[in-house]
Amino acid sequence: MPRLLYSIVAVCPNMGIGQNGKLPWHPLNFRKDLKHFQKMTSTPSVEGKCNAVLMGRKTWFSIPKKCRPLENRINIVLSRELKEKPEGAHYLACDFDSALALLDSPDLQDKVDLVWIIGGSALYKEAIESPALHRIFVTRILQDFESDTFITEINLNKFKLLPEFPGIPMDVQEENGIQFKFEVYERITPI
Repeated sequence: MPRLLYSIVAVCPNMGIGQNGKLPWHPLNFRKDLKHFQKMTSTPSVEGKCNAVLMGRKTWFSIPKKCRPLENRINIVLSRELKEKPEGAHYLACDFDSALALLDSPDLQDKVDLVWIIGGSALYKEAIESPALHRIFVTRILQDFESDTFITEINLNKFKLLPEFPGIPMDVQEENGIQFKFEVYERITPI
């Protein structure tokens, strides 16, 4: 059975996801979004298994050192430049296909439950364009922030916005005077 992939991303209206290696709204923190990210990426659906998080090299190094690796998750860093896994990472893969093959290896196939893509922009693009079954969890920050890193808009010919998803509030949230909302998209057409 094909593996279902999950992506999780926070974006501003201009589809910005980063600015100078940090979130565009830094130093503002949205605790509700951080808790949402932690809950979604670290809670397996199968008892006794662990979720994996796939991230590019820049995303790995954007995580504060004291928070690396992300707890209770198997951290896989993708990089064509690194020759060995960065300190704290569990695995290193040279590209997306290699990371998926690693997840199906004897070492991980019985340990990993959900696979979460957590950035950056090239990895999101590759995952979204792959033929894999896919759900995308988006936090829409409803205010513009200056950004230098972006993702493309989700193609509504290939993904549908779900009207609800268990455990996720779909109404507008507010924190630090900024409004945001959670959205969940699911692939509707094979590529």
